[in-house]
Amino acid sequence: MLSQHNRQGVGPGSAQHTPTRSFTPRGRQQRPVRRDRGGKHGRTVWLARALGWFSIGLGLAEVAAPREVAKLVGVRGDHRILIRLLGMREIASGIGILTQRRPTEGVWSRVGGDAIDLACLGAAFMSPRARQDRVAGATAAVLGVTLFDVLCARQLSRPAARVQQSMIINRSPAELYQFWHDFQNLPRFMYHLESVRMIGQGRSHWVAKAPAGTTVEWDAVITVDHPNSLIGWRSLEGADVEHTGSVRFEPAPGGRGTMVTVEITYRPPGGVIGRGLAKLFGEAPEQQMQDDLRRFKQVMETGEVIRSEGSLQGMGVIAQRPAQPPAGRNGQ
Repeated sequence: MLSQHNRQGVGPGSAQHTPTRSFTPRGRQQRPVRRDRGGKHGRTVWLARALGWFSIGLGLAEVAAPREVAKLVGVRGDHRILIRLLGMREIASGIGILTQRRPTEGVWSRVGGDAIDLACLGAAFMSPRARQDRVAGATAAVLGVTLFDVLCARQLSRPAARVQQSMIINRSPAELYQFWHDFQNLPRFMYHLESVRMIGQGRSHWVAKAPAGTTVEWDAVITVDHPNSLIGWRSLEGADVEHTGSVRFEPAPGGRGTMVTVEITYRPPGGVIGRGLAKLFGEAPEQQMQDDLRRFKQVMETGEVIRSEGSLQGMGVIAQRPAQPPAGRNGQ
């Protein structure tokens, strides 16, 4: 038995719509949704910025007061030139982190600087004129900062994944472009999206479903806008899921409608492990994109999304139940 969703107000020209959502089985209440607004990527960027300011502060101290820094770490004050050079390196790393949108190189430069600092402290520890207790304390502090630097740099260095899918839709490029250009229409056929809200100047706020009943949120901005042809966007800094996307509308061969091509490049939370976990819960873009395009085709060609209630595609395994007769027909 087939159920029809969004029968009223779903067509391309409609002003209102009822978003299609996975349902809760009868007799079971919806669990409260825990929202994770910060996101792992947002926390990583915040940590990188903090490390950048720490670099600049430490570097300024080493350049301006090398004798006091030498006394603090337990070495002689005649190493002023070396300490100033180390301070200039710290300042350069900090500026690099604070001026990069994705400060991967800047944070890795701090990791390299940490290795130099540890080597210098190791040499100082062997000097009979150094205060070993202070050198040991400084070494422990540098090791602690190095741990944060390495963790932050590895998180920022997660490899990007690229997904691309195409589908022919029997509508003109202009119709499809106009529908997609209003991102608030996307939850009509993208089931993993809770909502998209336009906030002005080409920017939008996205809320998406995540595993274990959570949601992730981010802001995005339109980066490319060629009417009736191409739309490109990217997430803004601090997004839960860092990504760029584009959708291209090209006349299909033989006048058979429009070839719609969607391409997403993203960095999954937790790298390969996060991508595998997402697939387990049916939240991977590779799985979603083809289903999303199929539903987009249905919305644009028929004005509604039609699916079997016994189907597992696109809605997630947990929320499904066997197909049943529509209510009020007594199974006939």
